[in-house]
Amino acid sequence: MTLQRALEIQRTLVNMPSVSSDSNRPISEAIEILLQTLGFQTETVIYTDEQQNEKVSVIANRGSGSSGLLYSAHSDVVPADAWSFPEAGPFDCFQTSERVYGRGSCDMKGSLACFLAAAETVADRDLRAPLSLICTSDEELGFYGAAHVVKQSHLYRQFVEQQPVTIIGEPTLLEVVHAHKGVYVFKAISWGRAGHSSTSHGINANLAMIPFLQEMLAIYQETAEAPEWQDATFDPPGITWNIGINDFTYASNITPERSECTVCFRPMPNQPADDLMDRARRAAEKHGLEFIVETAAPPFHSPADADYIRDLLELTGRPSSRTVSYASDAAMFSELQKKVICGPGDIVQAHTEDEWISLDQMEQGTNLYRRMIERFCL
Repeated sequence: MTLQRALEIQRTLVNMPSVSSDSNRPISEAIEILLQTLGFQTETVIYTDEQQNEKVSVIANRGSGSSGLLYSAHSDVVPADAWSFPEAGPFDCFQTSERVYGRGSCDMKGSLACFLAAAETVADRDLRAPLSLICTSDEELGFYGAAHVVKQSHLYRQFVEQQPVTIIGEPTLLEVVHAHKGVYVFKAISWGRAGHSSTSHGINANLAMIPFLQEMLAIYQETAEAPEWQDATFDPPGITWNIGINDFTYASNITPERSECTVCFRPMPNQPADDLMDRARRAAEKHGLEFIVETAAPPFHSPADADYIRDLLELTGRPSSRTVSYASDAAMFSELQKKVICGPGDIVQAHTEDEWISLDQMEQGTNLYRRMIERFCL
């Protein structure tokens, strides 16, 4: 019955589109109401994005004392511009004999449904330690919801005092992940003036961008080769200094009025990512470019030999924990000291055209979260 309840909750969540470009208030309200029926004290953190969409994060707690268990998820999903099933759309959430399909089914409404179903199984039992939840907005855009929770949530301050075992429920096939890379994104913009290329009235924005790109290439080559930017415990082992360029020229006889370079890189624990940001900023200033930091989420790392990780490995039946190269809200929760990533589903299915999660992972995930609650809260 627990699996069926998880599937019911998942269907409700997937059927509520919560693409990051829109408001997630409806799904957040549904999550908050369910938590309240389970006896949780709830709090919301709300902000308005640049498009005037309300973004809502839900924070909840049941019980008192120290330690306990905190589960964290995000309610937003990426767009579903392509979908190959004519009989059902990406937000219809349909099930086959082995899988559940739908946008967010894997990343990460399936995981959230597993936890909520597990929490229901102990709703009428007394807790010896607190059971808590954070469900953020805008994780897919750059962990903005989590950043607002850290700054504004009173319950989050309580969690920092309690120091619970914190489970970020991103899809890991229920393996325990003790570290992930960070993600930094910046943009450099060169401004010129549009004009017909047969005249001298235009100013080509690329002329200032080209020497800046040469410096970005030098950093790319350095970080691809220098040992201090490698870590063999991650795959790939480098920071993947990814350079993108766009000069917005719609015809070859127009001098481009704007040229943009976007760089995304993924540093690993104990690497001086801020040094690279400073180098890029100085290079932009030297060449007269505008410099904008879009995302600065540091790596997350927990000691692989920590007691709570050994407890989780025992619960999952895994011999050891591992690392991943994607980032998560864990990057924002630096004050929580006992963090891991562990959730049902395969990250390979996240953001895909026909996103899905297996029924087996849903069942295992619900049972694992129930055992975690029993171990750390009952």
